[in-house]
Amino acid sequence: MRADVLSTWKAGLREGLRALQEQGLKRTLVEIQGVNFCSNDYLGLAEHAGLRELVAQAVWNAGRVGGTGSRLLSGQTEHWRELEEEFAKFAGTESSLFFASGYAANTGLLGALIGKDDVVYSDVLNHASLIDGMRLSGARKVIYPHLDLNALEDALRQDAGAPWRRLIVTESVFSMDGDIAPLKEMAALAAKYGAAMIVDEAHATGVHGPLGRGLAAQAEILPQVLATIHTCGKALGSAGAFVCGPAVLKEHLINHARTFIYSTALPPYFAAQVGAAVRLASGMEPEREELRKRSARLLRALRAEGFDTAGSASQIVPVILDENEETLNAAAYLQRAGFAVRAIRPPTVPSGRARLRFSITIRIGDEELRRLAESLAAWRARGRQVIPITAKRA
Repeated sequence: MRADVLSTWKAGLREGLRALQEQGLKRTLVEIQGVNFCSNDYLGLAEHAGLRELVAQAVWNAGRVGGTGSRLLSGQTEHWRELEEEFAKFAGTESSLFFASGYAANTGLLGALIGKDDVVYSDVLNHASLIDGMRLSGARKVIYPHLDLNALEDALRQDAGAPWRRLIVTESVFSMDGDIAPLKEMAALAAKYGAAMIVDEAHATGVHGPLGRGLAAQAEILPQVLATIHTCGKALGSAGAFVCGPAVLKEHLINHARTFIYSTALPPYFAAQVGAAVRLASGMEPEREELRKRSARLLRALRAEGFDTAGSASQIVPVILDENEETLNAAAYLQRAGFAVRAIRPPTVPSGRARLRFSITIRIGDEELRRLAESLAAWRARGRQVIPITAKRA
């Protein structure tokens, strides 16, 4: 490559980063410090002593500590078959297939399942992995306003009787607003208009539903759902994700999901970690109940102060501050007060809807939640500016 060509490319990249900086949208990698409100480790399993011991034993007993190839080549072992059978029983489905990440699961599933002759109905706030999966599929997309079932039904009605296949895609707990999809009502619409459903349970797995099985199980609609996606990197304290559904779906994905076919398998010992995490999470109903109570208390405290918490009804508690600079100021103020908080800005959220996003975990106590609400109120009372303060870091 000629030096002037490389210089032109680098100059363009620098200019793009400067533009992001001016808009308050430039991101950097910074290690978390303070009381962690950014973590999705809702049940604390990522730091669970028992899980760590089980993982160490699994590594010690492992025949190898590398995947060595995709599961269609050299990466398949009995560990994965047993884990997928176990997780399918946990999820309440006929089968499950493990992917290396939730992103890979969603893009692989949608890219393999639907095509240009199909239509997919998607909530406007669905996760980027679902959006990218739909784009890769080439299917026609109908984007309906957030949780607007009237708009969804109107769109379904317009396609009634059409020859193409219809698919409704939704998260159960939305990752940025923390609100919950009305899955039972959506399943009724799907049945009425001949559509299938896919439910991404990423932020529900381990936290919501019977034994932490998710909100589709709680709504008792699993027999009507084509696939559920359960990620392991949040409440299960691990990594990867399962696509759960009928056995024929699993066979289809093994043969068509590019993110499965062309990905190196995770090491066999990792199956032991995920399996142990599922078993631990299944027995953590007291922790789930306490997590729900603490989240509800924080929501009440913030709403009493007049903060916009969107429609949150879960362990994800947003505070909508709208403007990027104001949100960055609030995050900086809370960081100085000893809280690990990040500003969430476009394109992660819609323009003009920048926010703080508090992930409540079982390791965050009531006193810390009270102090967080008081600190946020103090920031607002001081004119919403970053003012140096002295605070003991937690």
